[in-house]
Amino acid sequence: MILLSTFLRRSTSFVPPLVSHSLSTPLGRPQRLRSFHRMLSTTNGGQERTPEEMEEIKRQREARKAEKEAAKLAKKAKKAAAEAAKAEAERLMIINNQVTFTDEDSICGDYEVVTSKTSSTRTYTPLPSTKIGSKVWVRGRLQSVRIKGGSVFLVLRQDAFSTMQCVFFKADIPDVNEGGKMIKYMKGLTAESIVDVEGEVVEGNVKSATVRDREIKIKRIHTVSKSAPVLPFELEDAARSQDEVDASQDTDRPFPNLGQELRLDNRWMDLRVPANNAILRVKSGVCQLFRESLYSQGFTEIQTPKLIGGESESGAGVFKTDYFGKEACLAQSPQLYKQMAIASDFQRVFEVGPVFRAENSNTRRHLCEFVGLDLEMAINEHYTEALTVCHNMFKHIFEGLESRYSKEMEVIRSQYFSEPVEFTDEPCILHWKDGIKMIEEAGFDVGDGMQDLTGAQELALGKAVKEKYKTDFFILDQYPSSIRPFYTMPMSSDSRFSNSYDMFIRGQEICSGAQRCHDANMLREIIKGKGLEEGLKEGGGLEKYVKSFENGVSPHAGAGIGLERVVFLALGLDNVRKASMFPRDPNRLTP
Repeated sequence: MILLSTFLRRSTSFVPPLVSHSLSTPLGRPQRLRSFHRMLSTTNGGQERTPEEMEEIKRQREARKAEKEAAKLAKKAKKAAAEAAKAEAERLMIINNQVTFTDEDSICGDYEVVTSKTSSTRTYTPLPSTKIGSKVWVRGRLQSVRIKGGSVFLVLRQDAFSTMQCVFFKADIPDVNEGGKMIKYMKGLTAESIVDVEGEVVEGNVKSATVRDREIKIKRIHTVSKSAPVLPFELEDAARSQDEVDASQDTDRPFPNLGQELRLDNRWMDLRVPANNAILRVKSGVCQLFRESLYSQGFTEIQTPKLIGGESESGAGVFKTDYFGKEACLAQSPQLYKQMAIASDFQRVFEVGPVFRAENSNTRRHLCEFVGLDLEMAINEHYTEALTVCHNMFKHIFEGLESRYSKEMEVIRSQYFSEPVEFTDEPCILHWKDGIKMIEEAGFDVGDGMQDLTGAQELALGKAVKEKYKTDFFILDQYPSSIRPFYTMPMSSDSRFSNSYDMFIRGQEICSGAQRCHDANMLREIIKGKGLEEGLKEGGGLEKYVKSFENGVSPHAGAGIGLERVVFLALGLDNVRKASMFPRDPNRLTP
């Protein structure tokens, strides 16, 4: 009895758990819940709990909940702190592990930023020049990395064209820790990073690189410049031909169709594509071949102003700017100055330089800034003397591209198909009236035959000339005077036409030229007839130009050639922007 009363007294202060054993009895859910609530609101003796007791139960329950939440947050904070500490340790490890060129102990790691602080006697070997059995240092871009267990396969790329496989096998390293360190380091390398590799050249059978009969066994590897892990686009995608991309669209794995704007916005990446890189090398080759041919024909290279006092080309848009309170123009061509060079007794001159045209033309063959290949020469009797020089120069370019730039041409044609430019041994010259007749025969309405040709008419003429004369390169001369610049010499037999000419590749114009009007009085009359007499006033942009002919000048003729046009058409590209490193058109001023 005493024991029972003691138990009852103690039980009145007992707070039952939130989950009672009675809930596990086989009662229906509603009945269990009602029993549970009755248990909370009553003591074990059956008495109703006071509001204070119920409040205490609620407080204890909320306290336990808050305690659990606090423990959860503490655990989360502890984990975050551990991750931050790990990241900081890794950052410090990277800094502490940075090596210099003279550090011979480290087998892997990032170089310090190259600031010309140190110099070594190390010699780097071009990938194609590596020889089996030799120990080499090579530098290149990391094109790809593949890790399989304890084996690593890297592909390095140099100069956009040459690729070579480098291999590492953990089993070849006696020190297990060192081998693991190498694997871990190479696993963290990012594509397009610049790396240095030291190793031995051994025999190989590699299908995924241009160097196929050998590979490099890696002894050391260091990162010179790390690439971001996410690239604007994959170079593999950018290197596919449009035909290949189009053919994949109906398959289960279509290739991405990279737009021109994406490529141009990230042009530095786009130019790593072998074909695109080769295009600019060929462009450089065209300049070299142009210079070679003209030097061999007695020309002198000159450099003329690009800030001038007036328009140098009538009918072409001009960019104007402030020049210390006066209006100046960006040169639309070196026309006036190369003619004044002839007046200065330079018998034959040429220039390679920028040309600016403020023409709002958003076509595949127009740019607002391009490179002009210009020439001017004294003639004895007839402007065809200049046509012979130009024809020989273009022959030298076309032949040189196929012979001296065959590697680049092959790379380009693997992505952008084209045939070599066909040309005749002697100049193929077509007169304006004959050209108009061929265009009419192709089904075009040419009106009175005195209007400039449209793009479609030029293409039709090019096709007709190819069929009749078996050439992609030809010259059309004797254009109507009304559609030529003010400095063009009229034909003596019919002043409605002129001693002018254009040159074409595959039916598209690449060059415009003429015999120039070198008689000062005749030139003034033509300028007035074109409505440009303001330029003749004192201080005007044409005053000194015309005056230079008053003291005697040789008859002369010349031509202005668009470098990008030549490359674009000779390579059969679909857009002239592919032939410009950083193109400028009405919608693009960067990068």
